[in-house]
Amino acid sequence: MQPKVIITCAVTGAGDTVGKHPAIPVTPEQIANAALEAASAGATVVHCHVRDPATGKGTRHTHLYREVMEKIRAKNTDVIINLTAGMGGDLVIGDGEQPMKFGEGTDVVGPLERLIHIKELRPEICTLDCGSLNFGDGNGLVVQTPTQLREQARLIKSYGVKPEMEIFDSGNLWFANQLYKEGLIEPKPLYQLCLGIPWGAPFNTETMAYQKSQLPPDAIWASFSIGRQQFHAVAQAVLLGGHVRVGLEDNLYLDKGVFASNGALVEKAVKLIEILGTKVATPAEGRKILGLEK
Repeated sequence: MQPKVIITCAVTGAGDTVGKHPAIPVTPEQIANAALEAASAGATVVHCHVRDPATGKGTRHTHLYREVMEKIRAKNTDVIINLTAGMGGDLVIGDGEQPMKFGEGTDVVGPLERLIHIKELRPEICTLDCGSLNFGDGNGLVVQTPTQLREQARLIKSYGVKPEMEIFDSGNLWFANQLYKEGLIEPKPLYQLCLGIPWGAPFNTETMAYQKSQLPPDAIWASFSIGRQQFHAVAQAVLLGGHVRVGLEDNLYLDKGVFASNGALVEKAVKLIEILGTKVATPAEGRKILGLEK
């Protein structure tokens, strides 16, 4: 196990969770407050999406990301901020015999536009989804081609931001390793093994252990699963020598029938990590592990 485990808290996501939980963070102020709550509870890193304040749906407007970052930094200059770059690859195939009549929610843009908030705001970490995926049971796809991903990796590197490579299945992992081999990712590459998301890699011990076995020797990795398996994944990742992620993006409940907050999810993760015999990394310790400069 790691002597110090990084906890990332994904505080809101972009999924259709508004109305399914009484307090999903939506406005920049709510998202920033959720991040601050998570940091106070022990999170090393806060992972932030933004939402349209009027509709609650995920969006990628730079001014909203800027407001979130400013509000976090006004009260906490220590916690590591990780901004998503996952928005802008959503494709909804048309129904029936009209697949090219793309549905509501389609938002596919090029690498430059997808990363404009990263270029302007320069968080310490941003995400890089490393492949396409049948996302859920309908007609939704998350699309990013090898050509697009190479360009995104090149741009992120030029901005001086550390990419967290999001791995949704074994093909994503294969390609992420290729990006590293090509020098598009700097040494001490950071991988997030995203399990349990239909229809990517399932969450189980064997899948996490297999994916870990395919990582480069100098890799830093974390893993999570969604829903009721969130804390099973925390325990499994710690035992396999990785870092962890919790938060309302991935799981709405603290226990059966009990709605969670980001702070409560982090507190539960801290307790579990300590029960397993290790410690949670502070942001300063997290920067040392990740090779970041504050």
